[in-house]
Amino acid sequence: MLGTLQQLVMLAAVRLADDAYGASIQDALERAGRPVSIATIYVTMERLEADGFVRSWLGEPSATRGGKARRHYAVTRAGTRALVAVRDELRQAWRGLESHPAIAPR
Repeated sequence: MLGTLQQLVMLAAVRLADDAYGASIQDALERAGRPVSIATIYVTMERLEADGFVRSWLGEPSATRGGKARRHYAVTRAGTRALVAVRDELRQAWRGLESHPAIAPR
């Protein structure tokens, strides 16, 4: 089971495709109303990579970054399966509750 932060970070990486790296993921989450520190993103990505849900690689060194390369991320097939499983579980759990008095908009 993926935690909410893990899901959000992975979904941002999916959206960003080839442009998924720490700062771009951070910006995407901030725009979505979920600001997260860059350190949290890197720790989350390290754990997701250890679990086989994302992979990472170093891009080309950039003069604008002082010759340093960016670490890029991509969601793996296992990561995609995990995201879809969480989505499906939540849909099932919500089924029939949309109009429940405790949840319906007031």
